[in-house]
Parts: sequence; structure tokens; C-alpha cells
Amino acid sequence: MRLNIILLLLITRVTAQPAEHWKSLGQDVLREALNRKPNENRAKNVVIFLGDGMDIITTTASRIYKGQLKGNTGEEEILVWETFPHVALMKTYNTDYQVADSAGTATAFLTGSKTKFEVVGFDETIETGNCLSERSATKVYSIIDDGIAVGKSTGVVTTARVTHATPAAAYAHSPRRYWESDADLTEEAKMNGCIDIAAQLVQHDLQVVMGGGRKSFFPENITDIENPEKSGKRKDGRFLTQEWLDRKRDAGIRAKYIWNEEEFDAIDVENTDALLGLFERSHMQYEKNRAKDVAGEPSLAEMTEKAIQILSKNERGFVLLVEGGRIDHGHHEGVAHSALTETIALEAAVEKALELVDTEDTLVIVTADHAHVMSMAGYPTRGNPILGLVDVPMGDDGLPYTTLAYMNGYGFRRVNESFHENGMRPNLTGVKTDDPSYIQDALVPLYEDWEETHGGQDVAAYAIGPMAHLLHGVQEQSYIGHVMKYAACLGDNKDHCQNAGSILAPAALPILLVSIIALLSSS
Repeated sequence: MRLNIILLLLITRVTAQPAEHWKSLGQDVLREALNRKPNENRAKNVVIFLGDGMDIITTTASRIYKGQLKGNTGEEEILVWETFPHVALMKTYNTDYQVADSAGTATAFLTGSKTKFEVVGFDETIETGNCLSERSATKVYSIIDDGIAVGKSTGVVTTARVTHATPAAAYAHSPRRYWESDADLTEEAKMNGCIDIAAQLVQHDLQVVMGGGRKSFFPENITDIENPEKSGKRKDGRFLTQEWLDRKRDAGIRAKYIWNEEEFDAIDVENTDALLGLFERSHMQYEKNRAKDVAGEPSLAEMTEKAIQILSKNERGFVLLVEGGRIDHGHHEGVAHSALTETIALEAAVEKALELVDTEDTLVIVTADHAHVMSMAGYPTRGNPILGLVDVPMGDDGLPYTTLAYMNGYGFRRVNESFHENGMRPNLTGVKTDDPSYIQDALVPLYEDWEETHGGQDVAAYAIGPMAHLLHGVQEQSYIGHVMKYAACLGDNKDHCQNAGSILAPAALPILLVSIIALLSSS
């Protein structure tokens, strides 16, 4: 990938930047754009990175924070996907909600069909939370399913539970995203035969699955191997990890189940064809807390690397979904520090993938499923700490405020207490607002003290590799699924794939044929 021009943006300190600086920079980037040619190859591999809740404000703030961690001003920093040549904006609404949830959005970008709030793997004909409605509803299938159908290797990597909304949309079909184990099923769902998401996973042909969520795979009377005070969740007595192993091994597949960093490090990728890693009972640790984990767990970048090493052994290629799932959780908790550091951890995973694949035959997309309600406000001067207080001016009440804040969520507690006690906002003078656990102020309290909500604004999709140029303009989020499947000759769009197994562009075939005829005629 060509980063040379873009990396000119990385300035160590704010020095003089007169018109000549911007003219030179602009002309360099312009020449780069003028020389760019679309990659019309067939995508042998597809890697989609999903930053859960990673909207444009999160990306901007993370970019600045990354630069400031290096000792720079930050604004001039760049995240690796911002060097990708093609970008589009995605409309994220569900078919029944203006502001979306992760299940409906994951179904949209993985299958190419939008659906309802909290629904996984069905179109909108499903009745949310009603098992019986499965019988008349239409299932929709992900690019993971389509990859398996043509013999590609497939994988899902996440820092959330592997049964959580985004990964579930890769392999499961459920009228309600929260049916992660049999203990979560309603009486109606049990009566009408619905299968929980974890049970669907072990019956799926995914080869690599890594993340958290052990509790949905073990019986409720089995103590968790890492947290002795807690146990599994299943009421049916099934050991799903063993079932997964048995199913793979019965098919002659060299499979392994792991649960800690030591076992992860010991995996021999050359002698492992299927890998199930469940590193936490629930979600994996935030990156900033990972070193403190009792048993140790790999980073998102390390899991991405291991997944690609295993999947890339297949000559037919692979499809991999990688989710930075805890960006979203940081926002929900009102802790901007968590959201930003998780975004930077996702970037490390993208960088690792780019080291391991060739974008001549691998389509790489980085996007988000939905937005959040974090704002970036005030008029802070260049280089002002992104997690700090706005340096100029104060609020009209004479009190400082942070650059990053939330429209709603847990941060209202402190604001509410301060108004009741002092009749004014909290005075943040001297407060360490960059503390890893600091909760930003929020404006609106939510019913029963709910966590911060999602936002409804568009999100970006960044692409590089075969057919990446098809991501353009402002599109429905479901369009991403169509681009990925078209690029890899999967699903419905196969008319352009005459030369199966080649990365030669369809448009180039007639030219090649004419050249061959001319060559034969002259000999």
C-alpha cells in the first residue's frame, strides 16, 4: 500500500505552516489521486474490520489522541485506514428504528439486506422476539456463508462475546440478538424450537472463532476456569466447546480449543486448521486492562494475525470478520478514554492484516455499524489535550468543560448532583479528565439510569483492494455486503467472473483475447 504521500501529514510539532506548506502538500496528494487506477481484480480474500460504534467523531478524536500519545499536537496524525483510496458514507438506520442497534446493522453490511432492530440473520419479515415467526420469515445469509459455499476458509475475531450481535450476524439466525444461550430463550422460543446463538455457532462451518463469551458454552453447574466465583450459563447441560471439537475432528479437521494467552501463543498454525478461542467468560478485557487479566489474553492484532495465518493456507482464499467490539462499550459507559484506546487497538489489527495480505487480491474494508452521541465541541486551540478541558473560553457560567462530552448517559449523575447541591454544573478545575476511568459529563438522564445510547448519524466505510472503488458516495449500509460479494464473486453477482480463480479483471479479458489472436496471426 502506498503511504508515502499520506505520511507527509505526520508533523512532529506545530511549526510554521505558511501557504507554501499547504500548497506542496495539496499538490502531492493531488498527483497521487491523478495517478490512481481502480483495482478491478477478483478478490481472493475479503477482510472486513468493524469498529463497533466507531463513528466519525470517534475516529477524529482517536486520531488526535494517537498523535498526542506520541508527544505531537495530534490533529495532523492519521489512522491507517485513512490512507485507503476509497471512502463512502453509510446510512445506518434499521427498517423499524431511526437509530440502529448492532444486530440489524451487522445483518445489513454482512448480508446485503437491512432488517429490524435486534434481529440477526433475517429480513424484516421476522417479528422481533417471536420464534414462531421464523417459519414464515426470510433468512438472509452473510458473506461468511457465501464464502463457505465455494470452499473458502472463514473466521470471526472479536473483543466482545463471540455470540454478541456483530459476530452472530456472520453465522446465526435469531429473532432476538440476546438469545445467546439456551438460558436466554423465552418460553415461547423453547416451545417453538428456536436454537440459541451459541448452539448455532458450534454447528456452523466457521474455521476460526476467537473472542469472549465462555459462559454460553458451558453448563450452569460448571465453574468458570478463570473466574471460580462464576459459572457457565447453559441449562441444557451441553459442553459446546467439546461438541465443536468433536464435530471438527470427526470431519478430519485439525481443531483446537483454547482459553488463555499461553495456549494461544502455543498454537502451531501449520498444524491447526480450526481454532476456537474463548478468552473471557463475557467480553474480553479493554486493551488498557489486558495486561492485568488473570489468565492473560491476546490483543485484537494478535488474534487477527493468527486468524489470517490459519485461514490463508486455503488456496481458494478466505473471508474474515474482525470486530473491535469494545469501542461501543466505552461509549455506552460514557468513558471516552476507553472508546479512543479501543479504536487505536483496532488500528493495530488493521496494520497487522495489511502486513500479511496483498491488496492486489485482498479487499480490506474498515467501517462502523452505528454512531454514538459523543460530541467534540468548543474552540480548543491546536494541540489542546483531546481528553482535557477546552482551554478557551470558559462556559457562560464561568466553569470549564471538556472537549468530549455525551448527549446522554451515566455522566448525567454527576451533573445532576452538582445542580442539586450547588445550582450549577460540576467544576472540573483540577479534575483529571484524562484518567482512564473518567466519565464525561452528559446532558440528558435516561429512563432507569440507562447507559449512553447509539447515535443515528452516518458512518464511514474505508476500502482498499479489488473493487474498492465501488464504495463511493452516500449509500445504504447494506450496500457494503453487495460490494464485498461482487468483489469476491460470491452470492448473486457472478456474471463478471468468467475467469474463475484468476485475479484478472473481467474488463481485461476481451483485450487479452484480442492480443492473443494478434500474436497468433503474426507468427
